[in-house]
Amino acid sequence: MNQVKTVMLFAALAGVFMAAGYAFGGQTGMVIAFIAALGLNVFSYWNSDKIVLRMNGAQAVDASHPDPLIRTYVNDTLDLAKRAGLPAPKIYIQNTDQPNAFATGRDPDHAAVCATTGLLRALSREEIAGVMAHELAHVKNRDTLTMTVTASIAGAIGLLANFGMIFSMGRGEDRPNPIVMIAGMILAPMAAGLVQMAISRTREYSADAEGARIAGNPQWLASALQKIERAARGELNVYAERNPATAHMFIINPLNGQGADNLFSTHPATQNRVRALMQMSGDGHSLRDEAAPRSARTGTGVPVTTRSKRGPWQ
Repeated sequence: MNQVKTVMLFAALAGVFMAAGYAFGGQTGMVIAFIAALGLNVFSYWNSDKIVLRMNGAQAVDASHPDPLIRTYVNDTLDLAKRAGLPAPKIYIQNTDQPNAFATGRDPDHAAVCATTGLLRALSREEIAGVMAHELAHVKNRDTLTMTVTASIAGAIGLLANFGMIFSMGRGEDRPNPIVMIAGMILAPMAAGLVQMAISRTREYSADAEGARIAGNPQWLASALQKIERAARGELNVYAERNPATAHMFIINPLNGQGADNLFSTHPATQNRVRALMQMSGDGHSLRDEAAPRSARTGTGVPVTTRSKRGPWQ
């Protein structure tokens, strides 16, 4: 089903791209935009993950990293991937104080997850596990292709809008009405933003639920979401501010000051997500009992405010 949605998204974004091209350059601009859209769709499918990682200043890390906090993050993420039945993803960090995370890649065999250094410092080990399980859920649900390609193409649409005058090369009938061109410059990035919202808001709830099952405890992710929401409003993520087209990929909206659940939000309201997770926790059965190994079931569980030497899911 997600593959069908992805194809529809490719077509929709190509249509927006062509409409913007027509607004900026009439029929000539539309033809140029059509050719560009075809090339962009192919390029985005194969390379959008690399583009997104580069745009966000992501740095690859592994279990040999000298920082013990990063080593733990890498090892725990790999363990969670095994629990989810996924191939080992590539693991990255983004050097910013804002706690956040995202996943990218065209399929589970070419997936990457990225956590910010602020996330590793601000959250407990269990909360980090909840966050990374959420990102792995996006990989498992094959959301990452749609989200990653959208970020790439939406960024291109915004770029087209910003440089709309370049496409105003028609003559006579081909030359667009200035009012139409201005409208296109406003509506093109707005259309791309609406597509981002449509794919992100519904899929976040699904990834929250699946991530809670992977980690084994919905309270870990619920606690993490609340902490990230509070910190994200006070910490600037320079990479995200420079590339707002990737904002929908993060677990919490990284753009400072945008936390409301309304038409122009890329994410559901955090309190709604937390409420859904707590309902999972109170459904009368323990996700931890179903998911955790036998050795972890016999204890009382590790509070989310502490850091244990080994994760309770291991």
